Amino acid sequence: MIKRFIDGMKTGERRRVFYALIGGKALGLALLFLIIAGIPHYFGHHAFADDAAAPPPAYVNPINTMWTLVTAFLVFFMQAGFMFLEAGFARTRETVNVLLEGIVDTCLCGLLFWAFGFAFMFGAGNGFIGHQYFFLHGAPDTYGSSGVAILAFFLFQYAFADTCSTVTSGAMIGRTGFVGDLVYSFFVSGFIYPIFGHWAWGPDGWLNTIHPAAFHDFAGSTVVHTIGGMVSLAGAIVLGPRIGRKFKRDGGGPMPGHDMTIAAVGGVILWFGWYGFNPGSTLSAMDFQGIGRIAANTTLAACAGGLGAMFWMYPRNKVWDCGMTINGFLAGLVAITCPCYWVSPFGAIVLGGIAGPVCCLWVDLMEYLRIDDPVGAVAVHGAAGIWGTLSLGLFATGQYGAPTPTGADNSAASVVTGLFYGGGVNQLIGQAIGSAAIGGATFVGSLLMMYFVKITVGLRVSKEGELEGLDLHEHGGGAYPELVGSAHGFVLPDETTATATARAVVPSPAT
Repeated sequence: MIKRFIDGMKTGERRRVFYALIGGKALGLALLFLIIAGIPHYFGHHAFADDAAAPPPAYVNPINTMWTLVTAFLVFFMQAGFMFLEAGFARTRETVNVLLEGIVDTCLCGLLFWAFGFAFMFGAGNGFIGHQYFFLHGAPDTYGSSGVAILAFFLFQYAFADTCSTVTSGAMIGRTGFVGDLVYSFFVSGFIYPIFGHWAWGPDGWLNTIHPAAFHDFAGSTVVHTIGGMVSLAGAIVLGPRIGRKFKRDGGGPMPGHDMTIAAVGGVILWFGWYGFNPGSTLSAMDFQGIGRIAANTTLAACAGGLGAMFWMYPRNKVWDCGMTINGFLAGLVAITCPCYWVSPFGAIVLGGIAGPVCCLWVDLMEYLRIDDPVGAVAVHGAAGIWGTLSLGLFATGQYGAPTPTGADNSAASVVTGLFYGGGVNQLIGQAIGSAAIGGATFVGSLLMMYFVKITVGLRVSKEGELEGLDLHEHGGGAYPELVGSAHGFVLPDETTATATARAVVPSPAT
């Protein structure tokens, strides 16, 4: 090899190629070092500077910052719950696809939220979009007057954004191409969620000043869950149903999931994560009364939602339905997310108990409209999110105002009162305006986005790929390699691919 190199260097052409290669590599290394030196200088927050070890300013509250971080970790752990829940409700042949989508959505969302999502959502701008803190550049030590370090607040809100993005994938299981999933996730995490979320949670969002009462959404029944539900609805409509999906109107029924065990465990993990989702939204460990009230209300609404769905379903089927019970307690959790700070434990039980049947009825509506939603994402997050947002205008007790770093601001101007506690319909109207504005804009924007993905990179996997199974077609193997047969997207040793494909389209038994 050395002799060949020496002989080659005797010719002028070979020497020119060699010098060009060496020069190009040197130039590339120089450019790389320049980027490494320049990015931290421009994009880096001063928290990464040499004075990072200095004591925090007096207005940074270490206790509240630590509380926000711990609850951010709880919310982040909800990704494990989503992956379990969706995988359990899916078929075996698309399990790896569900798991990888959850992982990739989490990675993609983090970078997009750092680059511009956080700026769109929480930067000052106008009533519709923020334009501060791109790449977290120029961000202050704390977020607003919360006393919480800005990077802790960023991490907490990133976990929320990731939740919204992951909700969508549940309604699109089994037939979404992986490239299409990446593209729509880019738009959801980078634009749809932060821009429409700014309307309610931005420092100058227009829903904060509407009449007759400002819109309130404490932890995201609308901002996280209705947005996720409406994106899910748009995706399910544009995709169409899975091959072999036969609806009840046509003599069929839902395709059963492959593992109710991991679906149930995933649901309970989500319930656990909600103790970060709702109490963490105080951004204050000092608000001990608010945290306790929120955690209790969250628990009671989930309990009532699960039992409400189970007892609602029993007269119809004469069986105790595990899947709908799981979705019922999740619907209760989604519903309480908006009003959890302002309602009593009794109000939480009532609104959670209503959320369970609301979820069941919405599942029926989706079945009637022939919209295929394998996990019930639209019912759980969309319908229950709308109900929970409206319920604040009914059940707010009139005892508590806006949360502050030290507790509730219970001044007369800040207190939130619902219709059933003598507050009239003003707050209910404000909630309806906010829910309709964000939900409607999200649905329209998501439809346009999904159709754009469909006509460009493609949203749905090919018919052959769907029949083969997404795990094998998109990812090269399944989650359960010891399970073989056409039902799992594999070919039995003694049959042809055509035979396996023909058998794979046989509809699953109705449930």
